[in-house]
Formats: sequence, structure tokens, C-alpha cells
Amino acid sequence: MFRRVAVCLALVAFGAGNAAPVVMTAEQVAEKNVSARGGLEAWRKVDTMVWAGHIVSMRAETPGMLFVMEQQRPNKRHFQLRTAGMKMMRIFDGKHGWIERPSQQGGPPDVKAYTPAELAFEQRSPGLDGPLIDYQAKGSTLALEGLEEVEGRRAFRLKVVLSNGEVDHVWVDTQTFLELRYDRPSYGPPGANQTVSVFYRDYKEFDGLQVPTIIETAAGPGQSPDRMVIERVTVNARLDQSAFADPRRPRRDLAGGSGLREPADPALSGQPPARPDAAGRPAGSIGSAKSPAPATEPAPSATPASPEPGSQAR
Repeated sequence: MFRRVAVCLALVAFGAGNAAPVVMTAEQVAEKNVSARGGLEAWRKVDTMVWAGHIVSMRAETPGMLFVMEQQRPNKRHFQLRTAGMKMMRIFDGKHGWIERPSQQGGPPDVKAYTPAELAFEQRSPGLDGPLIDYQAKGSTLALEGLEEVEGRRAFRLKVVLSNGEVDHVWVDTQTFLELRYDRPSYGPPGANQTVSVFYRDYKEFDGLQVPTIIETAAGPGQSPDRMVIERVTVNARLDQSAFADPRRPRRDLAGGSGLREPADPALSGQPPARPDAAGRPAGSIGSAKSPAPATEPAPSATPASPEPGSQAR
């Protein structure tokens, strides 16, 4: 009780310079966040989501790398990265995970199972819609810890306790109610950075759903962050379930043949785009990106997913 009163007083003091003080509960902040991102029912209809774009990392041999990330509820993920004619994949089927890299000797790709730390990080991921959408159904609880500034923007700091006991933190913009930052434990070795910080920027609207198009994962001190730039979003595309299986097993592609599976995005697969639907849009596409209505400040970015690669972020 005293904690809630203290938080409310802090929020009133923080908003004293505005036309009206900002006093909200954690539940109200989450409700506004869900509404700002497109609404609960719209997100509940999303079963699969595919992101395609490029990643910029100073730690990579080439500055820009093409990627496709396929996601399916409740928590499956297939991330494919292509650079310099080589392909790397991270695969998670909801319980187990694998990393596939090109062989140094030029033979079959090297495949390794996730480490315990990587597995714990993936298993506790909030899924494709993030920690706040449908948080009650996920068994999470929220607490409002106050107001802070994130990169010059005022934000509600929410404590999110997952059903498995993991404690995360989310910063929600006080104007747009979109996520600005998401912190999670990294489960790294003792002495390593124990928190992964992800920053969301440049939200765009895809048929009513707000998706961040720039996601940055903070690196170590003095290092540039890894930046994921999302250029295309596809919702509810039919995904090949072998995408989420152990890559060492024989796979069947969408055409029914066996062999290595290609990503769903034509930019990486080299295949022509799907035949348009009755509305003239590619099958599964949620349309062209639209920037949200301009606010008094540039709209920040927020999204459920953490980028790959980098600090085990999703």
C-alpha cells in the first residue's frame, strides 16, 4: 500500500510541469500499450510473423547482413543470416535450439545445440507479441516502479515478473505508449554482463499493427550496438514446420521435395513473391508500412522480439 502511494506521488511530482499530472497504474499503462500497438484482438489473431531486412554490426566481417526471422506461436523461431555468400541459422522449436554455421573445412555445416544459457534465454522469451500483450494469460504480473528518461524521452518503468520467476523491465513512452526499452537477464557465465538491453525505435504501422523497424541490442562498454533494420513484415504466412526442427535431420521443403529449406522471404530465397490475394496484396502480407501519426516528438520504436544476433537477444 505504501509502495503504491509513493509511486503515485512520484508520478505527480514528475508531471508537475505539464498541463495535467501523470498518475497511472501498471495495468493501465499496459492497457494503453496494447491499444497503441494495434489492440489485443488484432494481436491474438497473429499466429506467425516474418521479419526481413538487414543487420549492421561492427563485430561482423561485413557491415550489412541480410536476415529473415520466422516466428510462430507459442514460441518458435527460425533466424537466418546471410553474408558474403554464407548462411548462418539459429533455430528454436519451443524447447530445444540449434545453431548452424558454415564449416571451416568446406564440408557440411557445423551444427551445435544451444548452451544451457541460450536455452534458458529462449525458453523464457515473451513470444512474438512481447511481454505486455496478453500478459495475464502468460502468467506475468506487473508493477509500476516510477518514471525515468530513456534517450531523452519520458517513460514508465514497469517491472514484469514472468510465471517462471524471471524479472524483466520494460520502459513505455508516456506519450505514444510504445515500448522504448526492454531488459532481460542474459544467463551468461559468472562475471559477464547479466542483462540484455534492447532498444526499440521507428515504429511503423502494418495494417493496424505497430512494429518497430529498428531494434538495437546494447553491446559492451565502448562498443557500437548491433542494429536490426526490419524492412518487410509478413503476418500469418504458411511456414514450413521443418524450419523449427533440428537442422541435422532431413527436411521437406514447401514444394514437397527434400533438401535444405529456403527462407519464406523472396529477397533471400531468390523465388518470386507469392500470388497476390483479392485485395492485390501478396499472400500473408500485412501491407505497406505506415509511420504513426506524428507526435510532438519523433515516435520511438518497440517490439516483442529481441534481435539476432547479439548478447543472446532473441
